[in-house]
Amino acid sequence: MKIKITGVGSYIPEVKVANIDFDKHVFLNDDGSPFGYTNEVVIEKFKSITGIEQRRYAAPEQCSSDLAFLASQKAIENAGIDPETIDYIIFAHNFGDVKYGTNQSDMIPSLATRVKHKLQIKNPKGVAYDILFGCPGWIEGVLQSNAFIKSGMAKRCLVIGAETLSRVVDDHDRDSMIYSDGAGATIIEASDDETGLLSYESATFAYDEAEYLFFGKSYNPNLDPDIKYIKMYGRKIYEFALSQVPTAMKNCLDKSGLGIDDVKKILIHQANEKMDEAIIHRFYKLYGKSVPKDIMPMSIHELGNSSVATIPTLFDLLISGKIENQEIHKGDVIIFASVGAGMNVNAFVYRY
Repeated sequence: MKIKITGVGSYIPEVKVANIDFDKHVFLNDDGSPFGYTNEVVIEKFKSITGIEQRRYAAPEQCSSDLAFLASQKAIENAGIDPETIDYIIFAHNFGDVKYGTNQSDMIPSLATRVKHKLQIKNPKGVAYDILFGCPGWIEGVLQSNAFIKSGMAKRCLVIGAETLSRVVDDHDRDSMIYSDGAGATIIEASDDETGLLSYESATFAYDEAEYLFFGKSYNPNLDPDIKYIKMYGRKIYEFALSQVPTAMKNCLDKSGLGIDDVKKILIHQANEKMDEAIIHRFYKLYGKSVPKDIMPMSIHELGNSSVATIPTLFDLLISGKIENQEIHKGDVIIFASVGAGMNVNAFVYRY
């Protein structure tokens, strides 16, 4: 028995924020000193590295659980199921619900419980819980669903990835331009045919790497140092991703029994275009191969990095034909892969 995704939905916020909207920001170095060049140069370099042209932010009245609820509704409708039959609701996020104008995290009750409430599910045996696993959280939720279903503990799971990173960014940190908001949700069920999850890989590197992503004070020394924002050591993350993600993908593919030429698409966390391209090139190099054309659909150019939401949103866009020059067919083999705070790395091979 395998598991497969029987329903998928996403919610892409309506508020568009273009790179030019950061032109008036006062960007500072981590020691509080000003940059030696203009914002125009900052934005130009940013786009050339990340590929991001614009991103989406949640409306002021929305929080992560609101975005997740909307994506979940679509996934349930897409699967054609009764939500009362969902055994587990697994919600991957990083910062909980953060109200507009604040950066205080609210996780009581859990966001999964909030989504269950918004869906008006009465069945108390539909267990709802959150997972904190960085950007790879949605994939980890799928892997947990795999364990629940194969063990007989569940027949059907709702796995959600949602985040409102725009609420926890330091406006004086140029990395704030990377982050965005969004939600993706999937229904996971048992599969008795040839489709579904074939193999997986998951790991946490915490000896030296635990604090590559962290919560830290603003780069503006005049702001309250006790108010924290999402921060990262970009170069360390880049080097870590290039050394660990391709290996995890190869281990995963090798365990599936399939070859590199069987892979039709790779859906990788939309963190940084240059980094994602480098990961894919290194992955194919492990097999002595060149990267095929159109192997890696991308959404980061228009949607930015919405953390746990990027992969399920990308998958939804792909199967609904909303990514230019990209299509997927029944029986195609896909590799899903992610990297993020922890530092966590995971992947799974999936036959569509």
